[in-house]
Amino acid sequence: MSKHLSMDIRVPVELDNPSIKRIESLCIQCGECQKVCREKISVSHHYDLTKTMDTAICIHCGQCVNVCPTGALVEKQDWMKVHDVIDSHKKRVVAITSPSVRVGLGEAFGMESGSFVEKKMVAALRALGVDVVFDTTFAADLTIMEEASELIDRITHHKPLPQFTSCCPAWVKFAETYYPELLANISSSKSPISMMAPTIKTWYAKKEGIDPKDLYLVAITPCTAKKFEIKREEMCSASLYHQSETYPDCDCVVTTKELANWMKAENLDMNHLEESDYDSLMPKGSGAGLIFGNSGGVMEAAIRTAYYFLTNQQPPENLLKLEAVRGEDGIREATVTINDLNINVAIIYGTENVRKFLPQLKEKHYDFVEVMTCPNGCIGGGGQPKHIGENISDITQKRSESLYQGDEEMVLRTSHKNPAIQKIYEEFYSQPLSDLSKKLLHTSYLVRDDLHEDPSHYDIIQPEKEETETKIRYKCSICGYIYEGDLTLEGDDFTCPLCGVSKDLFEKI
Repeated sequence: MSKHLSMDIRVPVELDNPSIKRIESLCIQCGECQKVCREKISVSHHYDLTKTMDTAICIHCGQCVNVCPTGALVEKQDWMKVHDVIDSHKKRVVAITSPSVRVGLGEAFGMESGSFVEKKMVAALRALGVDVVFDTTFAADLTIMEEASELIDRITHHKPLPQFTSCCPAWVKFAETYYPELLANISSSKSPISMMAPTIKTWYAKKEGIDPKDLYLVAITPCTAKKFEIKREEMCSASLYHQSETYPDCDCVVTTKELANWMKAENLDMNHLEESDYDSLMPKGSGAGLIFGNSGGVMEAAIRTAYYFLTNQQPPENLLKLEAVRGEDGIREATVTINDLNINVAIIYGTENVRKFLPQLKEKHYDFVEVMTCPNGCIGGGGQPKHIGENISDITQKRSESLYQGDEEMVLRTSHKNPAIQKIYEEFYSQPLSDLSKKLLHTSYLVRDDLHEDPSHYDIIQPEKEETETKIRYKCSICGYIYEGDLTLEGDDFTCPLCGVSKDLFEKI
């Protein structure tokens, strides 16, 4: 007999799910959870419980939580763990805040949707006893430095394309479960939280002269899937760096709703808090890092920096407000031209839309694809304040506009121009894709064998052909672009697709 009710009734949730739990006494079996999981997230009804040892498959996005009208489904409440650590006075507690929290938190205190409460949020964390508060937008800039460099490396060295973004852990698990043939295409760059955490427990710990094991790092996020991400076995880069016993890079994840619950438990009202600034050693990121919370924001931020990497010039105004990648459609496409190089991009939110999009990869070449699981990106995350009975699109639009406005009001709007990012590369990481950055800022993925289905669909992207010793290769002496094939067979009008020089400036390698 199955331990779960039929998936036609509700979403099955395991007791050991790191992100979500069900309060049985509150469940009215309305079916809203299975509806959103089936129609928007495309997990429910895409596996058979009888073939998974009666074990539920979950990508931890928390959209079931946000549509549950009775509160029967909630994110795991981990804020009490942080409270206890603070009370123990045994560790220095460091909080890092994701972009979307600052445009969602106010809603839990009666403020207008999209209210930008960044400084009050920082003040609240200090009032709760957190010792140090950093902004995850700093690590969003770090992510862009690595991810944009990786994209250029893939294009110039004919590595698997398109490159898919890796910031959304729910999307990553979805791919690991349903489309493992895509794993070679997912950027190896970690998400901002998973870059920030090992950086704090290595570079920051050394700067402060503190044992990294005496640091307790809590990420404040709109995302329930981050609770799963920080528990992945590979997310222990700092302990490997220090060659010590294994410990997690990030110790705890607290969602926007949890932070509001914590504040209310301590009688802190957002409306009556003074403002406070972030700590300065790892200061705020750029406007590019801020818009990570929006669907299309990662893509736009990456294009700003890719433009600089390819041209050595700052991106023009039209790339600082790239309307082509903005909007509310679940699948959007654009072509961005840099140095006569046409870069085809796509932006997707909702993993059901991923299923709709993937067949297009057989028909058209794409270079870069951003995927977010939640409605309109992280601003619609499973850990954001709930609005049962309201139009979620109107709410996420207000949150989105607030982040874009914040970006436009900043002087620093590109990741590569962030002086603090430049400094950390000079002092620690050396350069993007260096050996150290690959150890701490990059990761790998796994094929999840908990789904037993016909693998015949695993041909969406053909595997990269192995190079042979007889393959002829040429390198552009100007920009380093690698051409594979017999260049002598190309016409006299052949030019480098990256820098535009003639084939005469290519050297055989």
